[in-house]
Amino acid sequence: MKNILFAASESLPFLKTGGLADVVGSLPKNLDKRYYDCRVVMPYYSCIPQKWKDQMEFVTSFYMDFNYRSNYVGVLTCQYEGVTFYFIDNQDYFTGDKPYEGIPQDLGRFMFFSKAVLAILPNVDFRPDLIHCHDWQTGLVPVYLNSIFQDNEFYWGIKSVMTIHNLKFQGIWDLKTVQSIAGLPDYYFTPDKLEYKGDGNMLKGGLVYANALTTVSSTYAEEIKTPYYGEGLDGLMRARSNDLRGIVNGIDYDSFNPADDENLSTCFTVDTFRRDKKKVKMALQKELGLPVDSKVMTIGIVSRLTDQKGFDLIAHVMDEMCQDAVQFIVLGTGSQQYEDMFRYFAEKYPDKVSAQLYYNEALSHKIYAACDAFLMPSQFEPCGLSQLISLRYGCVPIVRETGGLKDTVEPYNEYEHTGTGFSFSNYNAHEMMDVVRYAESVFYDKKREWNKIVERGMKADFSWKQSALKYQELYDWLIGF
Repeated sequence: MKNILFAASESLPFLKTGGLADVVGSLPKNLDKRYYDCRVVMPYYSCIPQKWKDQMEFVTSFYMDFNYRSNYVGVLTCQYEGVTFYFIDNQDYFTGDKPYEGIPQDLGRFMFFSKAVLAILPNVDFRPDLIHCHDWQTGLVPVYLNSIFQDNEFYWGIKSVMTIHNLKFQGIWDLKTVQSIAGLPDYYFTPDKLEYKGDGNMLKGGLVYANALTTVSSTYAEEIKTPYYGEGLDGLMRARSNDLRGIVNGIDYDSFNPADDENLSTCFTVDTFRRDKKKVKMALQKELGLPVDSKVMTIGIVSRLTDQKGFDLIAHVMDEMCQDAVQFIVLGTGSQQYEDMFRYFAEKYPDKVSAQLYYNEALSHKIYAACDAFLMPSQFEPCGLSQLISLRYGCVPIVRETGGLKDTVEPYNEYEHTGTGFSFSNYNAHEMMDVVRYAESVFYDKKREWNKIVERGMKADFSWKQSALKYQELYDWLIGF
């Protein structure tokens, strides 16, 4: 039995702000339990819903030296879907109405968390063979593991993996503050370790000291070795390229299943979508006040409304696209300028644009199931989950060829009759519009071809079981068989 510990700042079902929580909540339970005992550790935030707190049990508490004082460390635990979760409690660091406050406030709390992850292990009687760290919030775990914890033979030989979910976020602040809070000697704050352009960089520490690095798609693993996508760390990524691999995220096929999704007015499968998908479309059109028409092409968008997601491209040509025989259904929140943009177009074209500027999980399921196509023109996208969900629900993705979008959406080829979606390569608004219009022409003029695209997408397997096998290979390689 190999012991694996996931260390992360969030996880489903306890707390979620982004795709990280999906990964940490889904991957451990999909590892083969005959060979892997995988557990998860995360902070015990006061904003975790009470129903989950009620299921937790107190394990132990002790005091740990951190930031020039003795700090309380409480440990709680609970079981969820066969996985043991540990929660690290400290009211100074994890009290508040949200898990993140932003830099610099978050630096201290996640340095404390990184050290506590290691400190709790003898106290909970679990010695991992490998600690799988996620994003900058756990960047100091491999650093501490290779430094101050080497005084104790309990920690000897424990391996570490660092997964980059989004290289844009690195946990950077001025060097003296980072060094002071972390309590590490000068040796660790040089350009080949945690120092970055005169500052301290928590993620960089993890990327230097972890035994292996992963990111969430093969294409993104290549992209981050270039200056355009490397966020200043492309040199380090190239230096560690032999230790870096890309493994595409999966989605939970139980949570996202059009065959038994309780959010849908009519459920459907790959065999019945031709008949039943349009019923979901008409029900949603009615619910949102759009003209009810099963034959009109509907394009869905479920996203944070930010520059990264390509909304500047959409803003550029939205007026032109609204001249076409299409309906847009938008769900999400984000930058004021993009919220205002969709409000404007929903007022200007009430029969063509529905803008739901909030987030609702049930409505997102309806949009994936009801819409014919899903637009995702990201500037960069480490993996992306929306295109995987849209494939599952027979909603044809229209994406830019970057990161995980390139790895998971096969562009339609009208000559070979292959593909699961449509894509464009350059970050250009008119190139995006051209491919949207190409998709429209297939939808309206080649219905049989369109249905085949839908069918291939619904049959594709992006469940966590596929990704879990690749992580198991990585763990076996690092730990030894």
